[in-house]
Amino acid sequence: MSISVIVLLFVFVLTAFRQVGDLKLQIWQIMLGAAVLVILSGQITLSQAAQSINLDVMLFLFGMFVVGVALEESGYLSHLSYKIFRKAKNSQQLLFQILFLMGIASAFLMNDTIAIIGTPIMLQLARKHHINPKILLLSLAFSVTIGSVMSPIGNPQNLLIAIEGKIENTFVTFFKFLLIPTAFNLIIAFWLIRFFYKKEFKNINLDHTVENILDYPLARISRISLILLITLIVGKIILVIFHVPFDFSLVHIALLSAIPILLLSNRRVEIIKKVDWHTLIFFAAMFVVMQSVWNAGFFQNIIGALNVNLISTHMILLVSILLSQLISNVPLVALYLPMLSMLGVSARELMTLAAGSTIAGNMFILGAASNVIIIQNAEKRSDTTLTFFEFSRIGVPLTFINAIIYLLFFIVF
Repeated sequence: MSISVIVLLFVFVLTAFRQVGDLKLQIWQIMLGAAVLVILSGQITLSQAAQSINLDVMLFLFGMFVVGVALEESGYLSHLSYKIFRKAKNSQQLLFQILFLMGIASAFLMNDTIAIIGTPIMLQLARKHHINPKILLLSLAFSVTIGSVMSPIGNPQNLLIAIEGKIENTFVTFFKFLLIPTAFNLIIAFWLIRFFYKKEFKNINLDHTVENILDYPLARISRISLILLITLIVGKIILVIFHVPFDFSLVHIALLSAIPILLLSNRRVEIIKKVDWHTLIFFAAMFVVMQSVWNAGFFQNIIGALNVNLISTHMILLVSILLSQLISNVPLVALYLPMLSMLGVSARELMTLAAGSTIAGNMFILGAASNVIIIQNAEKRSDTTLTFFEFSRIGVPLTFINAIIYLLFFIVF
């Protein structure tokens, strides 16, 4: 076992406990320390470390953070949340709406986008209605993971599968295989959260009041950015559906959406300062650590040594869920996809890979980038966090049930 793999195991242990003696650690500090260790131990050179950082992901997150900060600081985000959730009469209805509305939104606006925008909304709803914020943060985390399964642009790994897997009629194919089981899994998430927090749900009517805009000039600019974001994503969907030989990436969408705020707002410097730089540091460090683990070849050797049928539906689900916890879902898909494509598998197997690699994010905190975004954002804005055990006690059974539902659907249909 290489030093890189040992460092990765320590990352999991420290993320689970988040404390060494009297020192309390944040997730970004743990991952940054791991990146420094693999560099200092010679597992990856400085040049390789710099090249491993995915600039597209970093720029996408920066652009979305700018939009998210502006929406929150202007008060427009709170105003928007009132309009979206005002029909929820009690906490159970609110939970149900969060799971389905955020889940559907993540399928088209990408899970990390909804994680960024949704976290302050969850904290605000929790304060206003005296609901345990952990419940709403968990519902957001599970909804954006599950909801993003059913769309080729719901998350980075699905996009990779759609492009590299050369899937025709991508949206139709994803919806055909994944829409119905995804809806069932969102319902399962609702019942599991209710079960684990049953004492928290009381039949008390929610009192919705209109949230006032705090900064009208910034709110107008933020609204322009939000409309631009939605318009560009709708445009991307239309281009994909009609096979138009022109495309623009999610990075372009995020940066173009942030431009009105960066150019027109007189609070641009303040907004840039309030960007969640700690989460950006986490991602840069994560790329370095994962690249060093990849270079070690440890998990590639494990996959090669397994004497099993790696293209069967149940094995694709199992391998993608388990290995996504260790090397992250995007590298897992990058490793697994060429193997499946070489063997000439059908769309069913590719959709199984999409489902398995995505719902893997429900098992543990590090299983999905959106989980880290939500927790980092929550810790930045409040005293609320989600521990490894609070997340996994629901996430592990949820992932198991999710996998069973997708597997049964693939077998039956």
